[in-house]
Amino acid sequence: MSALSKPEEDLQDPGEAQGPVEAQPLGAEVGEAASHLASYHPASSSTPVEALPQEILDEMMTNLMTFLLLKYRAKKLTSPAEMLNKVFRDNQEYFPVVFSQALEWLQVVFGVEVKEVDPTEHLYVMVPTLGLTCDEMLSDGQGLPKAGLLVLVLSMIMWSGDLAPAEVVWGALSRIGVYVGSEHCIFGEPRELLTQVWVREGYLEYRQVPDSDPAHYEFLW
Repeated sequence: MSALSKPEEDLQDPGEAQGPVEAQPLGAEVGEAASHLASYHPASSSTPVEALPQEILDEMMTNLMTFLLLKYRAKKLTSPAEMLNKVFRDNQEYFPVVFSQALEWLQVVFGVEVKEVDPTEHLYVMVPTLGLTCDEMLSDGQGLPKAGLLVLVLSMIMWSGDLAPAEVVWGALSRIGVYVGSEHCIFGEPRELLTQVWVREGYLEYRQVPDSDPAHYEFLW
């Protein structure tokens, strides 16, 4: 396993070896990290988060999750300062709420938890939260479990009465940055994953809605 690297290093370069670090669970540290933002952006910024449309906030969350997942894949550390500089830039006042939402989605969908490893420099690391067995069964070989995404899809099917229209599933996935027809940095092309790989493995059933013209499709358990 490659070592963790400092956030200022390029994502494509391997990090230098480091000694073991003791990670502290984040949770309450979300608010603590947000409290450090005053040193990273102008205190005069007072635009309320509610002033932005939800789709803009969703896009920010998607960009932040993608950034953190790439850090996880590269086994590199990051910091609030780097996230503000790389992801938010002119929208830094929205960081606290978007960061909090992104952490929840990372845990639920991607099985990744953010932990603080250096309280002094406010450095964070992404670690898996799912068990090894599940990770081995549903991983793409790079340690990023796909089980969370599968659980999300199965939950949508359950909430929809044991079947979910395909367009509803694709719409829900697009809100977390997983788009049909586009290669995701972790999952690849989602249509192939859901309609072929997981169908072949027996996790999902994908079929045409009877008598639909034009054809519509749905997912079942």
